[in-house]
Amino acid sequence: MKMTKSFVATATNAIIATCVAGSAMAADIYVIGGKPDDPFWSRVKMGAEDAGIVAEMQGGSVTWLGPQNYDNLGPDAAELIRQAIDQGADAIVGPDWVPEAMDPAFEAVVAAGIPLVIYNAGGMEATDKLGALNYVGAVDYKSGFAAGEYLGNAGKTNGACVNTLPGAANIEAFCAGFNAGIEAVGGAGSVLQLPATSFGDATAVAQAVRAHLLQNPEIDALFAIGDADTNAAVSGIQQAGKADQVSICGMNFNESILANIQAGTQACAIDQQGYQQGFFAVSILNNYVNYGVTIPTREILTGPGIIDSSNVELVIEGVKAGAR
Repeated sequence: MKMTKSFVATATNAIIATCVAGSAMAADIYVIGGKPDDPFWSRVKMGAEDAGIVAEMQGGSVTWLGPQNYDNLGPDAAELIRQAIDQGADAIVGPDWVPEAMDPAFEAVVAAGIPLVIYNAGGMEATDKLGALNYVGAVDYKSGFAAGEYLGNAGKTNGACVNTLPGAANIEAFCAGFNAGIEAVGGAGSVLQLPATSFGDATAVAQAVRAHLLQNPEIDALFAIGDADTNAAVSGIQQAGKADQVSICGMNFNESILANIQAGTQACAIDQQGYQQGFFAVSILNNYVNYGVTIPTREILTGPGIIDSSNVELVIEGVKAGAR
């Protein structure tokens, strides 16, 4: 039987109505994330807020807390976690970006009896260490490894990871994974480390990439840790006159990244499905607080997936449909 959109909508509304009618309590969920104007984190935020529709219909809420910038990431994020506790959160979602700065705040969450889900960064190692319920996201090292392996298998022999957030554990893991991935197929890896103020600064990243490539002509592969930085690195490659020699892969994607892949100026993007990270993390906690529902699968992986010329058209269709 072919289901029409109206049939699906009616069925979905019926399910939500049943959930609302049977809800034992309302969950006020606080989500710690990146800057809302960060392209990747805007998708994570959308996922969290979409899952929050059900929480709101049950009388609860979803509150997003993000830093103004990434200059002092660990301490600022730790302060947001403590703010969520002080504001009476029934449950908290957070990434373990900088463990040495953030873990004491997460430990305070658990000590206060507040259910916690780690997402986006930290993996099961952080989840188990902190006593959180689950981890939702990709494994950062594996994401970087996938990029390095991909470029190495494409014939590239010398890669550099462009790190614009030094000190962030997930970014360090991206770069370590990238280097290991390209080395696993016979290449060599290194890190171009830039100050945190350069993250999202297209001019700074492009100029740094241009200079690095001109100073190190043996480099034929780059890996960038976010979609904005990837676009800037593509520009830097072009400014260095290396478009035919240097291939790039980057974390996450947006419309311009997909256009890059279509045009052949970018080899691949590593997809960790940010929308799903926000949606699953909030859904897990909402059901746990309201009904005591736990997910039997610990570690819910949302990546890594590889987007390249073989599947970019399909991904574009998914974006148009609102599914990606």
